[in-house]
Amino acid sequence: MAEQDKNVRNNQDNNDFDYYVDPNIGANADSSYNEETAAEVAAPINYGTTRRDANYQGDNTQEKAGGAGLGWLALALSIISLFVMPVLLGAAGIIIGFIARRRGATGLGAWAIGIGAVSIIVGIFILPFF
Repeated sequence: MAEQDKNVRNNQDNNDFDYYVDPNIGANADSSYNEETAAEVAAPINYGTTRRDANYQGDNTQEKAGGAGLGWLALALSIISLFVMPVLLGAAGIIIGFIARRRGATGLGAWAIGIGAVSIIVGIFILPFF
């Protein structure tokens, strides 16, 4: 042990290397060293509740809120298409109705699609005879 200390001191005096070699490192080394650790800055990721998970039953109220607005817009376009420009506004009501259904407003989207389809059919096949 004294010989190891002597070798370490000689190496430090000779400046053969810039760091201190602890003579206690080895088979019977003491494991009570202070280790430098760092904390993560980013928020932890919870992999169990992602949208890719098949069993995810998360809160999608924001999607439903956006779908409701589009649903009301589609329904308004479809109703207006019964009186003015049935083909153009009816098609717009149907397209926006499909988007609203996809975003969660299934009832409003379905009504908009149905009324828009009726408006197009009436506009193409019945109104030309009047």
